[in-house]
Amino acid sequence: MKRDGVLLLGGGGFIGSALAARLQQEKAPVYVVGRHDAEQLKQLLPQYGTVVHLASSTTPGSSATDPALELDNLALTLRLLDLLQAQPETHLIFFSSGGTLYGNPERLPVTEDSPIAPLSHHGAGKAAQEVFCQSLRAQGHAVTILRPSNAYGPGQTLRHGFGLIRTMLERVRLGTPLEIWGDGENVRDFIYIDDVVEPTLRLIRLPQDSGTYNLGSGVGYTVNQVRGLVEAVCGRQLTTSCRPSRGIDVRGIVLDNSRLAARLGWNPGVRLTDGIARTWQWLQEA
Repeated sequence: MKRDGVLLLGGGGFIGSALAARLQQEKAPVYVVGRHDAEQLKQLLPQYGTVVHLASSTTPGSSATDPALELDNLALTLRLLDLLQAQPETHLIFFSSGGTLYGNPERLPVTEDSPIAPLSHHGAGKAAQEVFCQSLRAQGHAVTILRPSNAYGPGQTLRHGFGLIRTMLERVRLGTPLEIWGDGENVRDFIYIDDVVEPTLRLIRLPQDSGTYNLGSGVGYTVNQVRGLVEAVCGRQLTTSCRPSRGIDVRGIVLDNSRLAARLGWNPGVRLTDGIARTWQWLQEA
């Protein structure tokens, strides 16, 4: 039986919704499964050739003081891997975290071969899930691991303590101040949502792929630089206040995406300024 559809586990989130919309545009069979629909997952999995695992119930901040919160994420991944044992032809694409996995690397941009050294429980949880995914890969299953940087863009919902650009734009829109952890000189890699969806779509079309890839822009910006870009795009000032830095906050992370670029013949196409402008326009029209 030909199985060319895509099952999105946790596909109701920001990246999942954008990916589902793109797949629907391309007339590809796609089905979204919530993270709590374990029985439905078991029933549907044999019907689809690719499963994209996007589900996560935590952020670096939300599990910072309660590492046990990561257990739900790990349990879900183990449940999926258990089901995939009986589906050797199913391609798994697992979304990990390029922003938290490497901790503070010695060199930037960081490659996939750099040591895994997460500072947060969230990053440690992603690392653990990756190891289990790699064990399925070692058994001959096609398992792609994506390590995305900080995705942003139209359609991103507001989440407390998560999504710097979306939060900044919201504060500008409402005229309310923004708290920044540290001095604002932490460096981050931001990638526009379309530049997350496009390579994922291309990997779906490579059902035998089993690579591990960074998915970022390859360019770093400090929080203060992002603030300046937001103010320039919006034509308004963003009021900020600084709080002490947290131990879970990476000082600097920029992802080397050359492995993914070579695999797919792809490079990010949206500059940060343009992406912020598109997101600002969407937010005003929403």
